[in-house]
Amino acid sequence: MSNIVLAQAAEAAVDINPGLAAIGYGLGAVGPGIGVGLIWSAVIQGTARQPEAQGKLMTIAWTTFALVEVLALFGIVVFFMAS
Repeated sequence: MSNIVLAQAAEAAVDINPGLAAIGYGLGAVGPGIGVGLIWSAVIQGTARQPEAQGKLMTIAWTTFALVEVLALFGIVVFFMAS
């Protein structure tokens, strides 16, 4: 009998309101949005200061852009798992 009660308690603990999950994803997407803005801002400033370094800056920018976007994709996967 106690196993049934524990299973029911586990099901109730996993149930997350989809609206709450959407708010959580929205808050989680703010960080990558700010990060992408900072990355490209730094590329523009670096290119303006030293135009010959544009190639290296773009390589670094695309790499870090991909890493930051993985955080946003991770957030949306968690959102769909919660709802």
